[in-house]
Amino acid sequence: MAAVKVGTEESRLVVLRGNSASGKSSVAAGLRERFGRGLALVGQDNLRRVVLRERDRPGAANIGLIELTARYALDAGFHVVVEGILYADHYGGMLARLCADHRGSTHAYYLDVPFAETLARHATKPLANEFGETELRTWYRERDLLPGGIETVIGAESTLTATIEHIMRDTGLAHLPPADR
Repeated sequence: MAAVKVGTEESRLVVLRGNSASGKSSVAAGLRERFGRGLALVGQDNLRRVVLRERDRPGAANIGLIELTARYALDAGFHVVVEGILYADHYGGMLARLCADHRGSTHAYYLDVPFAETLARHATKPLANEFGETELRTWYRERDLLPGGIETVIGAESTLTATIEHIMRDTGLAHLPPADR
């Protein structure tokens, strides 16, 4: 099957991965807030847990839905942030296809947060009472990086503001006008 190119030369695709409570959703929300209209957030948790209500497993339907949603948004003229735990062994193939098929600028980031910090951050979340250390420990994968060294690793010492600013500058989003939608 031939690759189907998506987006434009000007579009930005940002892949934002990391363990639970590493700050992915906060960074994605901060990027949208900083950029404004024209930046689509494709969140794994929303599509997998809310839309489909399925478990995270290899070959699950959410993998294709994430890819389809990102492709659609890119083709509709949006810059796209795909964010989630997105385990390399479950989502790596899809992410590799999506990145290879994107016509514009593609950037991937991995938020590298040690397990002890993951626990501390989780305790501050609204979902803190729904699951705890036992579940977090089973989900946690240390440095679950995508093959090929394509991700920029951002450590726990980087503040939320610093991480958002770094990604805005690195991707060029800081220098683009928001869409008039």
